[in-house]
Amino acid sequence: MSPSAAIDHSTNNSTDWALGGACSKKIAHGFGTRAIHVGSDPNEETGAVIPPISLSTTYKQNGIGVHKGFEYSRSGNPNRNALESTLATLESGGAHGLAFASGSSTTATVLQSLGPNAHIISVNDVYGGTFRYMNRVASENQGLETTFLDLENAGDEEISAAIRTNTKLIWIESPTNPTLRLIDIAHMASIAHSHPSHPLVLVDNTFLSPFYSSPLLLGADIVMHSLTKYVNGHSDVVMGALILPARHEKLAERLRFLQNAIGAVPSAYDSWLAQRGAKTLHLRMKAHGTNALAVAKVLEASPHVENVIYPGLASHPRNALAYKSLSPHARKFVDSLSPPSSDLASPPAGGFPFSGMITFRIKGGQAEAEKFLTSTRLFTLAESLGGVESLAEHPAQMTHGSIPPAERALLGIDDNLVRLSVGVEEEEDLVQDVLQALEVAVAGT
Repeated sequence: MSPSAAIDHSTNNSTDWALGGACSKKIAHGFGTRAIHVGSDPNEETGAVIPPISLSTTYKQNGIGVHKGFEYSRSGNPNRNALESTLATLESGGAHGLAFASGSSTTATVLQSLGPNAHIISVNDVYGGTFRYMNRVASENQGLETTFLDLENAGDEEISAAIRTNTKLIWIESPTNPTLRLIDIAHMASIAHSHPSHPLVLVDNTFLSPFYSSPLLLGADIVMHSLTKYVNGHSDVVMGALILPARHEKLAERLRFLQNAIGAVPSAYDSWLAQRGAKTLHLRMKAHGTNALAVAKVLEASPHVENVIYPGLASHPRNALAYKSLSPHARKFVDSLSPPSSDLASPPAGGFPFSGMITFRIKGGQAEAEKFLTSTRLFTLAESLGGVESLAEHPAQMTHGSIPPAERALLGIDDNLVRLSVGVEEEEDLVQDVLQALEVAVAGT
């Protein structure tokens, strides 16, 4: 069994990891180096550089309670533990990683941890599945009350006034799904932590991944991911995760207790696949971002497009916030492509990569949107996102169909809204595919 497989999650600190063994001087390794090495020590028995898959459900004990760190796979598995170590180090500022069977079970576990009759604040443009769980499951089963706010535009007084004595959590997506609204995480954390109720701040970081954003460094208390998306990156795993900083050891212990008690755990094989995917996250996210920027610019210039939403575009109203919110490693990557302005605070004039998600409104309505989606050759019409292949979908009828039409309209989820997950294919091929599909859908050629 690899030493990393039996890591003590209560003391795992991503900032302390170093190559070379226990006596080595600790070195601050970069994002990609940590992604490849943390949780992936060569196997002690065989020397295998890739962790073996441990499919056993139970483990031999040499005496009652005397074992090698594992008793039953629901409570701990070498592959899941190794993945959780990787996750904790990928989210800068993270110390505790927990992997779950899906993003939805991750959401359920967090909300159940709040107990009965709690109140939370959520961004109004939240993922449809999260909205459904808050409104139709947690509200009925545990009396959870949710106040949905436009956290992108709400003022400090409005946000503070919405926090009650029983407000336990503020739920943030940034960018939101599907309209890519950006929320100032650092400012939201400041408001929450200075309020007498001191609610926790959770950030769903799925759309940006740990590469482009580091919410824990901005003051968030919990980061959530649908690992199904960018972290795994190959559209062959359904999983979720939570990452917490060292200061929340007790909260991490409670969430880990619920993870085990509820049984919302991923399989050993899925954990192995997700860890494999995470090793190339930094490479994939750079390609997703550069491809998406190119596609966004082409869409913006097209006469067949009403408007484009991509925070990396220089024309985006929150472009400066997007640049300010970049993780340290993403900022280094972005600045290497196009040096920032002389004041070092303004974003590059030509825009910059900001993950692979684009939303745009095609000229026309639902018919034109559907024609576009069925005319692409490389963008596959399918739900989900974050895989190496490019995907396209219609939020109003697909991922956000559970949100009532009137509320969708208020959120700007219109019938002509199209969401793209730009993959890592060749940039020029993706650009040409979008252009030809627009011509078919709008110009009829």
